[in-house]
Amino acid sequence: MTNYVFVLATILGATLAGSSLRAQSSAGENATTEYRYLIDMPAAGVVDRGMVAVNFDFMPQGAVLGKIDVGVFENFCFGVSYGGANVIGSGDVDWYKNPGVNVKLKLLSESLVTPSLSFGFDSQGKGVFFDSTNRYEIKSPGVFIAGSKNFAFLGYMGLHATINYTLEEDDGDNFVNLMLGFEKTIGSQVSFMIDYNFAFNDNSTEYFGKGDGYLNLGVRWNPAPGFTLGFDIRDLLDNRKWSPGAADRALRLEYMRQIL
Repeated sequence: MTNYVFVLATILGATLAGSSLRAQSSAGENATTEYRYLIDMPAAGVVDRGMVAVNFDFMPQGAVLGKIDVGVFENFCFGVSYGGANVIGSGDVDWYKNPGVNVKLKLLSESLVTPSLSFGFDSQGKGVFFDSTNRYEIKSPGVFIAGSKNFAFLGYMGLHATINYTLEEDDGDNFVNLMLGFEKTIGSQVSFMIDYNFAFNDNSTEYFGKGDGYLNLGVRWNPAPGFTLGFDIRDLLDNRKWSPGAADRALRLEYMRQIL
């Protein structure tokens, strides 16, 4: 399974090597791409045709998740992801059972009066993977429809909504779910964001969600062309039964480059 990590690292290195190609940015008023995700929720943005985006999430329990998204056609992208828990730390790494896959098709581009709208599928959850119930700590989005609308307000402000149905249902708790998000630019290189997962598909078992949903805050900074750094505070409502206590912290690193 470590071959997947090797593939991620190889593609990242090849991407960085193309220094003559145009880099992109995704934070602040100077952002050149739409958000594909906020913190844990999918948004309506897609990777532009000919673009490669590489993401790494560093989460509690030493969990690391790597993802590569590629824009194949106009308004259509796909990606693969892989990771595990205890990647950072000591002892054995608990690799995820399978790599994740995602595809997204933009159905409607944003205009003055209409939001952007996308249809997609993503099998990648986040955090620890529980073999006993065949699910991630934060369930994968599964099949989803995502809408995003941006407004000019002291820079830019974005509103986001996603309806999803995960395929992780072996825990006996699944239902059509709703996520809402908000993001606001702060100057030319920084954005603040918040997302809330109602977790209707994670609120009726004895071990996982309490029924309060998952509330997350994050900030994104674009320090150089192509690079975005993120810091997240997740589960502010202490919704997780299996790991109660204070909200957790996570870091994100993203690099985007137009290669074609």
